Amino acid sequence: MGNAAFREIATIEAVSFDELSGVVAVDAHNWLYRYLTTTVRFTSSDVYTTEDGTEVANLVGVVQGLGKFFENDLVPVFVFDGGVTELKAEEVDDRREQRETYEQQLEDEREDADATRIAQLESRTQRLTDVIHETTRELLDHLDVPVVEAPAEGEAQAAHMARNGGVDYVGSEDYDTLLLGAPVTLRKLTSSGNLERMDFQATLEAHDLTWEQLVDVGILCGTDFNDGVDGIGPKTAVKKIHEHGDLWSVLEAEDAYVDRGDAIRSLFLNPDVTDDYSVDTDVSPDIDAARDYLTEWEIPHSAVERGLERIEDATAQTGLDEFF
Repeated sequence: MGNAAFREIATIEAVSFDELSGVVAVDAHNWLYRYLTTTVRFTSSDVYTTEDGTEVANLVGVVQGLGKFFENDLVPVFVFDGGVTELKAEEVDDRREQRETYEQQLEDEREDADATRIAQLESRTQRLTDVIHETTRELLDHLDVPVVEAPAEGEAQAAHMARNGGVDYVGSEDYDTLLLGAPVTLRKLTSSGNLERMDFQATLEAHDLTWEQLVDVGILCGTDFNDGVDGIGPKTAVKKIHEHGDLWSVLEAEDAYVDRGDAIRSLFLNPDVTDDYSVDTDVSPDIDAARDYLTEWEIPHSAVERGLERIEDATAQTGLDEFF
């Protein structure tokens, strides 16, 4: 969710990995992008660039990031986006324009800027290309990590799976999962410290809101699909929803307008999702096949071997299938 201020009203608590176990539906785009940018920023480009110039930093990031799940009795299920909704197209265009600006800055400063500045700009210009999507799926297949293809938004599908008991948690850094009704969202899965546990029901109870009203609060503040109403932040939005009841009454009282408000509401309350998926928690990674695949993409052994060892050791020692 574009408006990070929504954190002001979300019920969030710090938790450690050892307090958790089960299955987490990971917003693949969100998780992968964070590891992609981190890898690019802190790793020499020679490590993840093939001889023909193809960049596959994602492969290093996947190997480095997966071990954390298995070492802590969590089975990740990566949920990939399907098509971009029409209402989100504008946000995608804005991000593309911002990335193009960073690319121009990188070109202008490459000769004169220091290594730190160049690394920062390179991380900001990363995009999830077709090659990155394709190679990520293939590597996850070798590692026997479950994948679900969403018909539209990956985080909407992940939230749907959690609401229907298909998984225990949703993994995402965005606050959209709260508006999508995900019972429990785990944030900071890519960080080195504690996680954050964001609780949907506790958030509703803390502010005496219904799910529909929480979505209305989000729309008033601004989402990926709309700009918020000027002067209204999360706490003010909650207050106004209490006073007037719903989005439309608040807009009338404020003499304000939200374009396609009904459609935005529906994207959160009735998103395009599917029940046509399966999650096999009996994970048995083929480490040799994964290693060979990484070699095919010219990833140096030294960059991924420790990560592969962590995955192999964790899945062998815990016997993940015994937990479910």
